[in-house]
Amino acid sequence: MILAAGPGTRLQPLTDTTPKPLIEVRGAPLIVHQIGWLRLAGIQEIVINVHHLADQLIDHLGNGSRFDVRITFSRESDLLNTGGGIVNALPHLGQQPFLLMNGDVWTNYPFTRLVRHQTNQGHLVLTPVKNKSSWDFALDGKIVQRFADLTRHDLTYSGIAVLHPDIFQQREAKPFSLTRDLMFELIDQRKVTGEVFYGDWIDIGSPNSLSKLRDSAET
Repeated sequence: MILAAGPGTRLQPLTDTTPKPLIEVRGAPLIVHQIGWLRLAGIQEIVINVHHLADQLIDHLGNGSRFDVRITFSRESDLLNTGGGIVNALPHLGQQPFLLMNGDVWTNYPFTRLVRHQTNQGHLVLTPVKNKSSWDFALDGKIVQRFADLTRHDLTYSGIAVLHPDIFQQREAKPFSLTRDLMFELIDQRKVTGEVFYGDWIDIGSPNSLSKLRDSAET
């Protein structure tokens, strides 16, 4: 599943007329790159949630056949945030663990690593970043941890995960955050595993990060 419903407020006015996942980087819309990464990893069925400028995304991507995948869109009449968006899409996601990716992530993460990953809770791909205010997690072996002492954190969530649909069974399709309202709770129970990725990763949610990615393509 690719999360693509948000309004991209930090990128306004660009996102007033273009949904964030359709912003062009390195010759194609970001979400087209993402679909390509997933297809190369062997994933052929993709669910995409849509809300802001939804028709643009649906018209551009279609049923996915030109990318050699099958795309199902999960429409949100009201924006449901990351957690509620997943709950709303559960009928399309089946009963087995699914790979999740934020629609504003650029990375060279090897998605083949996650294709057969099994979990009955959640598995997060974490990454180190320079911005300490983004550090939410630490890793104890394979177990993701959080501490009252925030200085013990040295990692942030990359927006890439494998999740089991059962963790959403007690939740409703109402707005809530996947990380703060669900994953933090499971992490406190030591139920979430993780890994650290040290490769290329950029969240293009801000003008600075989008410029950084575009500039790197020219050098």
